Amino acid sequence: MAIAPFIIIILAALAIFFMRQARLKNFAFTIWVFAFVAASMFYPGAFRSWFGQDLKILIVPLIQIITFGMGTTLNLKSFERVLTMPWPVFIGIVLQFTIMPLVGYGIAMILGFAPEIAAGIILIGSVSSGVASNVMTYLAGGNVPLSVTITSCTTLISPFATPFWMKILAGRFIQVDFVSMMLSILNMIIVPIAAGLIANKILYTQKKWARQTGPLLMISAATISLAILTVFLPKDIFGPLAPLHGGTFLGLLLIGLVALAKFAVSVLVKGPDTWMDKTLPVVSMASICFIIAIITAQSRNQLLSVGLLLILAAILHNGAGYLLGYWGARLARLDESACRAVAMEVGMQNGGMASGLAIDVLKSTSAALAPAIFGPWMNISGSILASFWRRHRTGP
Repeated sequence: MAIAPFIIIILAALAIFFMRQARLKNFAFTIWVFAFVAASMFYPGAFRSWFGQDLKILIVPLIQIITFGMGTTLNLKSFERVLTMPWPVFIGIVLQFTIMPLVGYGIAMILGFAPEIAAGIILIGSVSSGVASNVMTYLAGGNVPLSVTITSCTTLISPFATPFWMKILAGRFIQVDFVSMMLSILNMIIVPIAAGLIANKILYTQKKWARQTGPLLMISAATISLAILTVFLPKDIFGPLAPLHGGTFLGLLLIGLVALAKFAVSVLVKGPDTWMDKTLPVVSMASICFIIAIITAQSRNQLLSVGLLLILAAILHNGAGYLLGYWGARLARLDESACRAVAMEVGMQNGGMASGLAIDVLKSTSAALAPAIFGPWMNISGSILASFWRRHRTGP
């Protein structure tokens, strides 16, 4: 189509414009997603394979990089807050892992989707809450520490909760291997987060060693060497944990690269300590856009036939999460700021995790369609809800 390049260029230009406007910058990511989706719909071949290699193999590593980045924003205090606010955290976790899987199952049944697409809807409802919920909670004037803690806890619980709900609900549509899904989540999410927590210590500790050449280069050399070693070790040596091989390699490599980057920025050029905070959002945004483009290209024809119905499913599922999450928190007698945090946590799912599991475990690009569509919609709706709540302050 002759008009295709113009549509892609206009969307990209609009995204850049939004990024430079304070009031619109929260929508820039969504516009970038639209630009990549448009590119993959018009030119699907560009996102299906490069040099004869199927680009689906990049989805899990990209999600691991995103999750590693999430880990660098966390520290032990993110989990210690459970002890200071156990009831709100408990409510958020329970609502997250009951409302969303069941609503997803109900929507899939009522709208009559094909089995693999229905499984994808249940999958996006069964994963943990997404990191974007923390940003939206902040913009909404909600309880940000509570939001971060719920995200952290639901992520740690997901290796057990997600396969459970998928086996119980999605197992009616397709075959689900509980152990395989659990190990995939550990490899794709938990191992990179653990590596990110270590990187957080390297990046943000105030101790002298973190600004000295010797320790930083030693950490970099050691972890990169270990990463390379894992490539040559036979996978059998890991025993039943062999599926964690990829996450271990990438986690060690990223720790080494972070230490090396810290040396370059902090020691050599005396740059700002916030360099990772500026780099991480760009890397995450680019990775998510590319993942969605790959999934869209792989299932282009199917998307053309069920796209509008999937958008309706996304609106219903996401809206139910906000509504039932908020009022569930109200019934549990949480304060307004906590209710807003819980609503965002319940309504906004980890689309990256769902996409990765659809490809890595379910081996289905059709199942990955729901996460690919639900993700952008959650960012749009979250921004709108956050803007509304921001105009209605929680305090005097």
